[in-house]
Amino acid sequence: MPAVLECAHLARSFGSLQAVDDVSLTIAPGETYGLLGPNGAGKTTTISMIAGLLTPSAGTVRVLGREITTAASTAKSAIGLVPQDIALYPDLSARENLRFFGRLQGMRGAELESRIDETLEVVGLRERGKDRIETYSGGMKRRANIAVGLLHSPTLLMLDEPTVGVDPQSRNSILEAIANLGTAGMAVLYTTHYMEEAERLCDRIGIIDDGRLIAEGTRAELVASLGTASRVTVRAEGPLDEWRESLAGLPGTQVHATADGVEITCPDPTGTVAAAFERAGRHGVTISGVDVATPDLESVFLHLTGKALRDE
Repeated sequence: MPAVLECAHLARSFGSLQAVDDVSLTIAPGETYGLLGPNGAGKTTTISMIAGLLTPSAGTVRVLGREITTAASTAKSAIGLVPQDIALYPDLSARENLRFFGRLQGMRGAELESRIDETLEVVGLRERGKDRIETYSGGMKRRANIAVGLLHSPTLLMLDEPTVGVDPQSRNSILEAIANLGTAGMAVLYTTHYMEEAERLCDRIGIIDDGRLIAEGTRAELVASLGTASRVTVRAEGPLDEWRESLAGLPGTQVHATADGVEITCPDPTGTVAAAFERAGRHGVTISGVDVATPDLESVFLHLTGKALRDE
């Protein structure tokens, strides 16, 4: 099917700062695409160009085949944008906010009231719809923000780090609501610096760092780019040398001595751990601890950038 979103060679600079540098991506109908990167990587700038809020220094954006510019109001009507900051009137209720923003989209009467009911249901706020936004918790405000983005039934919904600063329960509610949108056929662009959110929600993930899209694919494809080996670290006491030598004969493994045991790179961590215990008993070695690390998105990010996402 034709792509909902097509970005080609997007770039944006602010003076000497190159915030976004040659970013190209596409999103298909019903696909949730995660733009994963640390704070300051260029995610919000990319979102702003796609939404037509910023003019690219270079490159183009098309939604449903129509080019997006700062003046392209008709093309932008297919987009729902949920910004990082809460964009609601605090002294109005959720329903009043939705009614106001719906009218800006040209919605009226029964159609608007029906969509207000539907979107409040999607974000779990129907029972609190008549309450003022200023009485909401941070997580509820985030969910009301999402409702505004959904109100006009956009073809492309863009969410810019929508769970920042919310409690775990509200965060889970937000993620559940977003997961349901993708299965309903809406194209979703989701920016985050939380690895677990990208793994949970996204069909494909683009890793962005220093303004450049440095890797892209499904979670499985990104992890496979590192190879399939796991790392087993075993801590032990006793006559370690002979034990280490016996482990070196396991098929497909690489064994490295550590100060208090071994680190084994292997394709089968379960079998490797079982063999380590069996051979430890044979050689009079006592195992005190085992850690198993399998390749994940964190490993991919560390490999590509040389830094851990959580340290950013």
